[in-house]
Amino acid sequence: MPATPAWPPSSLPRLYVADELAPDGLVTLEGQSGNYLGAVLRLGPGDRVKLFDDKTGEWLADIVDAGKKRVVLRIGQKLREREAVPDLWLVFAPIKRGRIDWIAEKASELGVARLVPVLTHRTIVDRINTDRLLAHMIEAAEQCERTALPSLDVPRKLDRLLADWPADRSLLFADEHGGTPLAQAAGTGPAAILIGPEGGFTPEERESIRAVPQAVPVSLGRRILRADTAAVAAVSVWMAAAGDWDRHGDR
Repeated sequence: MPATPAWPPSSLPRLYVADELAPDGLVTLEGQSGNYLGAVLRLGPGDRVKLFDDKTGEWLADIVDAGKKRVVLRIGQKLREREAVPDLWLVFAPIKRGRIDWIAEKASELGVARLVPVLTHRTIVDRINTDRLLAHMIEAAEQCERTALPSLDVPRKLDRLLADWPADRSLLFADEHGGTPLAQAAGTGPAAILIGPEGGFTPEERESIRAVPQAVPVSLGRRILRADTAAVAAVSVWMAAAGDWDRHGDR
């Protein structure tokens, strides 16, 4: 007896929408999303797509009207609730375009809850294009079947970040001078990983970070890593140590 095909098929187009979704609601997609469905994929009334909103989960939607740059969909069956996200922040010094885009993309794939850009003495980039970073995060979530997105903070100076550091969140400081192996320091409570700029922290900054009661200097191993590699490697080690990679997911 032939197997019953999976429904809905995983091959359905999948898009993020900013509006909160609800059964029988109508969603109008214009701009890049509308063009993708209407002009690139040439979908029309009767075709189906998956939508997620970072609030309520993932939904099946039917196209009821379509043009080349504007598509109207009606929300139908809920497919999944919004996924649980580990309470991990990635605090990082902005780096040049391309590499910072990669950090945002991979952080979204790996399940980071919040991205916090921090300005240090040796930070070479003091402004970031938050719209561009958000677009990379969304694209990664769409392709990797995520139902949650990281939040993205505006950049802030290191001294202000440390002064306002929450008492209940550990600060795992990737110290180039060494520390506890990250896999041993990672726990299950609220945490943040702090990655410095390409030139590293100044001695004064290292002292200020270590003075924070919640700070834990950690080591990422014997090799010298570039800032973007260190960020993704640290998040991966924390997720594995915290047990996130042991879960089978909710799909």
